[in-house]
Amino acid sequence: MGFFSFFYPFSLILILFLYSSHFISANNNNNHVDLIAQTCKNLSRTDPNVSYRFCRTSLQADPHSRRVRNLRDLGFISLRLLRHNVTETRFHIKNLLKTTKKKKIDPFIREGLDDCLEVYSDAIPTLRDAIKDYKAKLYADCNVKVSSVLDASATCEDGFKEKDSVVSPLTKRNSNAFRLSAIALFIINLLNK
Repeated sequence: MGFFSFFYPFSLILILFLYSSHFISANNNNNHVDLIAQTCKNLSRTDPNVSYRFCRTSLQADPHSRRVRNLRDLGFISLRLLRHNVTETRFHIKNLLKTTKKKKIDPFIREGLDDCLEVYSDAIPTLRDAIKDYKAKLYADCNVKVSSVLDASATCEDGFKEKDSVVSPLTKRNSNAFRLSAIALFIINLLNK
């Protein structure tokens, strides 16, 4: 028995192993795409406020989405995205308020920004608690907290609509917070069944 007769079965096994590992890896890499696509398709059918494209783009933007194994992982990503959005929006509002101090601005807009700062500031610890509830699988409690964040973004936007001539400087950010909240709520409700 020569070297090649010994090496041939070993190399065949190695090639088969590498091929199957690649195939399994390729399938696992596509599982997250399939899960995100199916979740977003179902959500966009039931909630007219959230488009399939927004849902999918948002969830896939998170680098952790490539390692999603199941709906629970995806829910955690949605909560993290929401927390990031709320934190960034709060920071943006603070910067707007600093800028408006230097400029003469409609007192109504300034008051609206102050109100929005308050609701987004309150949303941050609420989301922190929601994530703790989520990790503990207390989905009903998590749902209540995320719902309040969804309401906060709507409250902020609605505050600017009380005066006809005013355009909200936060429409896009409020809309994103609202839609990200809706994505998280959709997943939480699926897990709570």
